[in-house]
Amino acid sequence: MTDDINLWTEAGHAERYLQIAYRIPRREEGEAALLECIPARTRRVLDLGSGEGRLIGLVLDYLPEATGVAVDFSDTMLARLDARFGSDPRVEVRRHDLDTPLPDLGTFDAIVSSFAIHHVPDARKQALYAEIHDRLVPGGVFLNLEHVASATPAMHAWFLHALGVTPAQDDPSNKLAPVEMQLQWLRAIGFIEVDCHWKWRELALLAGVKAD
Repeated sequence: MTDDINLWTEAGHAERYLQIAYRIPRREEGEAALLECIPARTRRVLDLGSGEGRLIGLVLDYLPEATGVAVDFSDTMLARLDARFGSDPRVEVRRHDLDTPLPDLGTFDAIVSSFAIHHVPDARKQALYAEIHDRLVPGGVFLNLEHVASATPAMHAWFLHALGVTPAQDDPSNKLAPVEMQLQWLRAIGFIEVDCHWKWRELALLAGVKAD
């Protein structure tokens, strides 16, 4: 895939994703693993690339005393977020494109993301991970339920088949990076307790903690 393709600016692309998002195999397993990793003391959460609000909704159901900031740049997704959380004082919805540096949103006990960061180029992924580290409180966690690269083209085709997607239907916006490469980036930035806590084919939960 090329770094300059991003179909998420198109309403139709976002709508097509929403039609299949809840049918992604094993997704609920990954989300359950993510929730297990969020400390009970968490009170403020940032969700990067929130989409229609599925993940931030799960997190706030799990931690009803917490508040969250939901960030996305798609008009389609922002409309869904506003419809879902417009009357919920626990959630602030902000427009932001992850291709650009994060705005000053304060600090957070947890920063989460679900199938969003793989749409930015690798250099931007690394810069974004550093920005995430800066915005976590000491002891805060970063949990990225992500679409990652397979080890071989054949394994990528196997994953697409499991989704019911042909190679011709593969999203050209995807800029996939291997798990271990991303874990190395997190360690180099200064995250500790870095690991992949769950994985199924090209879906993985990458995690790190900001040192106290």
